[in-house]
Amino acid sequence: MTPLDQSVSVLKGVGTRKMELLRRLGIQTVGDLLTYFPRAYEDRTYISDIRSATLNEPCCILAMPVSAMRHAKLRNGRVLSKVTAADGTGQVTICFFNQRHLSLSLQMGQEYVFYGKIETKNHEKVLYNPLFEPLSASPVLTRRIVPIYRLTAGVTSASLSRMVAQALALAGDYIPESLPDGLRAFHHLPHRSFALHAIHSPRSMEELALARRRLVWEEFLLFSLGLGLLKQRRVGKVGHSFAPVSIEPFYRVLPFSLTAAQRRVISEITADCGAGRPMNRLVQGDVGSGKTMVAAAAIYLAAQNGLQAALMAPTELLARQHQNTLAPLLAACGIRVGLLTGSMGAGEKRAVLQSLQSGELDLLIGTHALLSDGVSFPRLGLVITDEQHRFGVHQRVLLAEKGEAPHILVLSATPIPRTLALILYGDLDISILDELPPSRQPVDTFLIGEDKRARLYQFVRKLVAAGRQAYFVCPIIEEGESSLAQAKAVNSYTKTLQQNVFPDLRVSCVHGRMSSKEKEAVMEAFAAGKIDLLVSTTVIEVGVDVPNAALMVVENAERFGLSQLHQLRGRVGRGIHKSYCVLLSPQPTGETLTRLKALCKTRDGFQIAEADLKLRGPGDFFGMRQHGLPQLKIGDLACDLALLQEAQGAASQLLLEDPSLSSPNHCALKAQVHALFARTDGGRN
Repeated sequence: MTPLDQSVSVLKGVGTRKMELLRRLGIQTVGDLLTYFPRAYEDRTYISDIRSATLNEPCCILAMPVSAMRHAKLRNGRVLSKVTAADGTGQVTICFFNQRHLSLSLQMGQEYVFYGKIETKNHEKVLYNPLFEPLSASPVLTRRIVPIYRLTAGVTSASLSRMVAQALALAGDYIPESLPDGLRAFHHLPHRSFALHAIHSPRSMEELALARRRLVWEEFLLFSLGLGLLKQRRVGKVGHSFAPVSIEPFYRVLPFSLTAAQRRVISEITADCGAGRPMNRLVQGDVGSGKTMVAAAAIYLAAQNGLQAALMAPTELLARQHQNTLAPLLAACGIRVGLLTGSMGAGEKRAVLQSLQSGELDLLIGTHALLSDGVSFPRLGLVITDEQHRFGVHQRVLLAEKGEAPHILVLSATPIPRTLALILYGDLDISILDELPPSRQPVDTFLIGEDKRARLYQFVRKLVAAGRQAYFVCPIIEEGESSLAQAKAVNSYTKTLQQNVFPDLRVSCVHGRMSSKEKEAVMEAFAAGKIDLLVSTTVIEVGVDVPNAALMVVENAERFGLSQLHQLRGRVGRGIHKSYCVLLSPQPTGETLTRLKALCKTRDGFQIAEADLKLRGPGDFFGMRQHGLPQLKIGDLACDLALLQEAQGAASQLLLEDPSLSSPNHCALKAQVHALFARTDGGRN
């Protein structure tokens, strides 16, 4: 075992409690810690004198305490501690709240470097709660470019920096170089060891830029190699060629007319399936655009050609919803439908699998249970994955391997700008459903502040009195999981709504730390109308249709991306009732206000996705959680597009020369690719 594989418990100060906190951040080993990259940096290398320091702007000053620490108890119960510090140009009053212990840390006559914002109060310069360290100490909080990490309650940026420093010292010469020397030299990339040291503790902004370029380029290379290896699985395969079949009998059994966009995409699928090679098509459609009916048409075509189809959904609830929608519709066309989920009893599963094996079933709908070893399709010709962003890429491939080069149809309700979709889904042809059925209810969207909360609660009560239901979405599960004190937490907010606001209504909650059975039980109760108000994290952005839900309230809307807010908004307006989405945000300004107003102005998911990328960058937008691809730790698919294209070119050349990366020179690369694509999304909402 190398130092990188060791548990973080080997680091000084990391006990059982700290290990649990680090695990929340996805950090379990020393290697995990070294690849937990900062989200931003603050340049604290410049030290100003007190007289020249710009007011209300962060700065470092070198000063000496010239008075003893004074303590005063305030009326609100807080303790104010004050000390006067001076340099050769002036003096400043340094104030701390509820930190009496600092009287032992600051010694008169000793020089300290303080970091914070100098303000004026009663014509005096004041520095509130600054970070500080002795001038004689090694720079940690000041006099350096300081990395800013994503944190969790109980882990400070300073403590994380100290752990990273220990990890770098422990790793020493054990940081492996995965890039072949020739490749690294050709693209002017520094060694990985240098990059990891510099990304966490850069000596200059130039050094930081060089380190980041190396790590981003490498991550994009691994990402591109992984996609390239996945594509190679299908090279040279001959697919089932569907004979020409009239789709009109299918259209005639539908209780409604399809949109022109749906008919166009069905024509593209028909052409693919008759071309003699495996279809690999992504159907992107906004929420409510009718992807399920497009899938039903593809299933009809397969059945008419004597082939079976598999439809994989991310949850049992969604799988059952598909069965309830598709089974009666397809039965009218003589197509037999079965369901397979993990919670079914052994006898039920055995009966379904026997029916499948004997050819009695034309379509099997299921969850991950479809990937089980005992599931055997005698004549699988079509594989459909719904809500693809909830699956890993490899899961789609595993299901396809249960047949002889079946056609693949991927459904996604997450609109993606076309240029980036071509990068992410380069192995798929892309169809876009850009038209909503006439029956789809428009959802009016409003942005409000805290001053309108009482009116919102009145509106909620009015809707529930009319027989409707509502969602409340929060950004976190428990209080203390966010550095923002105002962030609403599911568990405490549920209690507040039930006990203080709506004691006469039925309030429940659902979040990602509940078991699958618990989550599905709550969602079933909500769908059955047994819950009036459902408080949730984003786990409901993909979920069962609840036509009676007419209101989506998103707390701390500024904490979400536009595309995610659009997905959440799509949970309402699925029935005949007028529906609404209310975004709650305390005093949004600047870019936040621009983003949220953009959502209020348009219902077009593709326009929203473009706005999201321009205003916010992709963030998690293109991570595993959204698209079944590895979560990028440092690369940005929008802002680092040139680096991505350069790395893609290098990946293509490597695979041309060594298609399976079996050369001894590429073993380390191949291992890194497998590790990247095996990574699962540890952060559950």
